[in-house]
Amino acid sequence: MINGEGRVHTLRAAGVSLVVDLGGVVPRVLHWGADLGPVDGDLAAALRRTSVPAVLNNSPDVPRAFSAWPTEQDGWAGTPAQTGSRAGTASTPRPRLADGEVEESPDGGGRISIVLGDAIAATRAHLEYRMDPAGVVSVDMSVENPSDAASVYVLEGLRALMPVPERASELLDFTGKWCRERSPQRMPFAFGTHARRARRGKPGHDSPFLLAAGTPGFGFAHGELWGVHLAWSGDGEYLAERLPEGAGALSRVLGAGELLRSGEVMLQPGERYDAPTVLFTWSDRGLDGLAARSHRRLRARAHHPAAPRPLVLNTWEAVYFDHDLERLIEIADRAAEVGVERIVLDDGWFRGRRDADAGLGDWLVDEDVWPDGLGPFVDAVRGRGMQFGLWFEPEMISPDSDLAREHPEWVLAPREGAGPTARNQQVLDLANREAYELVLERISALVAEHDIDYLKWDHNRDLVEPVAGRDGGDRPLVHDQTLALYRMLDELRARHPRLEIETCSGGGGRVDLGILERTDRVWASDCNDPVERARIERWTRLLVPPELIGSHLGARRSHTTSRETDLSFRLAISLTAHAGIETDLTTATPDDLRTITAWAALYRELRGLIHTGDIVNADLADDAAMLTGIVAPDGGRALYTWARLATSPEGQSGRVRFPGLDAGARYRVRVRPELGGASRHEVSDPAWMCAAADGGAELPGAVLAVAGVPLPTLNPQQALLFDVERLP
Repeated sequence: MINGEGRVHTLRAAGVSLVVDLGGVVPRVLHWGADLGPVDGDLAAALRRTSVPAVLNNSPDVPRAFSAWPTEQDGWAGTPAQTGSRAGTASTPRPRLADGEVEESPDGGGRISIVLGDAIAATRAHLEYRMDPAGVVSVDMSVENPSDAASVYVLEGLRALMPVPERASELLDFTGKWCRERSPQRMPFAFGTHARRARRGKPGHDSPFLLAAGTPGFGFAHGELWGVHLAWSGDGEYLAERLPEGAGALSRVLGAGELLRSGEVMLQPGERYDAPTVLFTWSDRGLDGLAARSHRRLRARAHHPAAPRPLVLNTWEAVYFDHDLERLIEIADRAAEVGVERIVLDDGWFRGRRDADAGLGDWLVDEDVWPDGLGPFVDAVRGRGMQFGLWFEPEMISPDSDLAREHPEWVLAPREGAGPTARNQQVLDLANREAYELVLERISALVAEHDIDYLKWDHNRDLVEPVAGRDGGDRPLVHDQTLALYRMLDELRARHPRLEIETCSGGGGRVDLGILERTDRVWASDCNDPVERARIERWTRLLVPPELIGSHLGARRSHTTSRETDLSFRLAISLTAHAGIETDLTTATPDDLRTITAWAALYRELRGLIHTGDIVNADLADDAAMLTGIVAPDGGRALYTWARLATSPEGQSGRVRFPGLDAGARYRVRVRPELGGASRHEVSDPAWMCAAADGGAELPGAVLAVAGVPLPTLNPQQALLFDVERLP
């Protein structure tokens, strides 16, 4: 039991402190941010003493608090942690600390577990703060309707909320659309509530992705930031809130939680709702500092991919629905020649699937297209030394399918009838056990039959009117549908331990750390246009490390934007992630094949660095240029991509600093020539570049990292790779 005066507890790791006061009626967060060092009695008492704000005019007669489970009983007029009622009553929860437990980890961090009783709501709640060795704070919450309760408790919302200080005066989050995901938007942290809500049955292409509050003018390499991410693949909400009276002794609030639809969670006596995990990350090293903590956290997982990430070829933009064994084997021949290590057969292999109009849900090989089944192609791929992967879209159903004709009640839709299709498909009710079992067994059978190495798991539409018949009426099921998805992924991986799964949702419509607990990479976008891709992946890397982001070489003329780009630029942009190919290699010229082969060898050489290093970004005044680097954990080697996306008023870059290098070291800088030349908008390169292009230029770290060096003025849609090695 933890209660009483003086019960201040601290979790510390990687330069971060979370200080929680368990001495009051409801616990409070006294500090979240820079490490305060060991919190002894004097420091704890000082934090508690300074946590009490003034009593303002025209306010409650006691100081306003902001508790770990904020409600109106604290004088908090903002968004509460918990909303719900019992048939319209018991709508003002008054949580009280009932029990708790603190456990410190020898590797840094630990957990603080809190139990809250509530006489008014008649519920029992659990709140757990956990800090990992990377300094990331995860918050898990649950609400239980006790087994002896007299009625149903309708939960309307449960949100993890954390206070942040007044200096966090700017906000950053993201919006987007198909093929332009994770487009940043910045704004002042103004009074009121900045709320972002996803009602798409998934995070969506316009997902907030990460909501960060920071000191004025924060950038990639500078500024103090507090960020929040909802690790959940269904509906969600993010909020940043600022009231005139503040939030206790602090000024503002960040939070997130699942966005529950009306009547979605009705807790019968004895039932419990477990909220999705919410992750809070602090950095005093700008956005790159947030990324570093997130990447360290993900890379420390026991199931994080450990083997080198194989070079992939996906057949979609090469053949689309035109599946022909001879043509596909010819593509496999070219793939093996250039160094591909895995081929993924995309959409179009199953019964009736000659276009996007039919077949989803049946998951049976089309005998007309594949009279001998998939075996001959799988054997051809494996015979050429490559792994085999297959595309599925298990959460969807085509109206023109045997499954829809046999079980129209399995469509996730009101009983009055389904609304309009999207991409000629509806959503399959995976919360229906029979539908779930059928899809699971058909996928599992194919994986077992062909010993499939890899699944591309797609999800091409929003969930609109996501209700189905339950308990005599239409009940919202986004929550149950998301949990069913998680169960299916977990079951497939349990049955097939070597199986890898890529998550795709019309490209980047479901990129979150909930789905990444069960998958091995994300497809960041359906857009293989390198100009768009460079921006999309730059921001995706705020949470997701490069080895978990698929990035493919597309055709010269982009399938999604019709923009034409040089091969060298497309290769450069797709190199620094989990690289792949999504173009028809049988149409490539001999010169292009040689360049692609050299690029594949370069990827194999550098992926040990790319997939373990720290991401760094230069803060440039010119938005049309990017300098992005990956620095080895020991600092001994780094790879930088200097890219120009468009023209800009400046004719010269000026001195550009290479972030992440040691000012006290000395380095050799080489321009990697494997991808071919980059077109310049200049007569000649800066003088120092001559040596960099001819064996390597030796420069002090103080020049590279502090003073900076002038870089070539590239033409739009061009890029150079700098390979930087620390000298003894």
